[in-house]
Amino acid sequence: MMKIGLTGWGDHDDLYPERLPSHEKLKEYSKHFQTVEVDSSFYAIQPVRNYEKWVHETPDGFEFVVKAYQGMTGHQRGKIPFVSEKEMFSAFEQSVQPLVEANKLAIVLFQFPPWFVCTKESVNVLRKVKRFVGHLPLALEFRHQSWFLPQYREQTLQFMKEEGWIHSICDEPQAGLGSVPTVLEVTRQDKTLIRLHGRNVDGWVDPGDGSWRDVRYLYDYSTEELTEWARWIKELQKETNELHVLFNNNSGGDAAKNAKEIQRLFGETPRTFAPRQISLFEE
Repeated sequence: MMKIGLTGWGDHDDLYPERLPSHEKLKEYSKHFQTVEVDSSFYAIQPVRNYEKWVHETPDGFEFVVKAYQGMTGHQRGKIPFVSEKEMFSAFEQSVQPLVEANKLAIVLFQFPPWFVCTKESVNVLRKVKRFVGHLPLALEFRHQSWFLPQYREQTLQFMKEEGWIHSICDEPQAGLGSVPTVLEVTRQDKTLIRLHGRNVDGWVDPGDGSWRDVRYLYDYSTEELTEWARWIKELQKETNELHVLFNNNSGGDAAKNAKEIQRLFGETPRTFAPRQISLFEE
């Protein structure tokens, strides 16, 4: 089984009729795709009522990939706003319970920062995460190349298999140590995650001028690139029961279009984009 979707549902204007209220977007989104990544959970542990609302707004079979809170991945600088790490992990787990109970929690994504390098200390951090919330379906995504250097690549993959981590396979620019290669390896038979970030090499690294977040995911995949990914996905399907494929290349609004092209490559008939009013005054 494969489910295709996007990261977030608020920014993909092509999917929605004009002037659609924001609180109706998830319901409309779920008519196009079967899965979505929740990004707001990275910035703050979401109230239970939010997940209850999202469960209600989506059909049976729809699933969420929930991004782990930044305090749990080391992104947050300074002191965490919790009494202890245990309390933080417990609060996160309690927040996603409506998804668990509705069978709509596909994966919890632990994306670690570029400074999370391949060391014994980092390996111990991953083991600690597993002790706190290892009974949830956890995916692991690195942002530092050291984990997949030739001398560590097989050890990293073997560790993920032994510890029960779902592999978050990335497509991203190869821009030095702060990026990882596309490693087409399954580490858990039940689930695999694929996240396509685009290939904007020039925009990947933060230049420090404030423009980075607007251009990092500025990329439109070509038909040839998506056809190559379709071929890779078919090979991965032989080794895993469920694939979630998420497009994150939306700095220029290309994610939804590329996701629908992948749907077509797999013989699906995508739902058409919402009609847009033509303006005579647009440049």
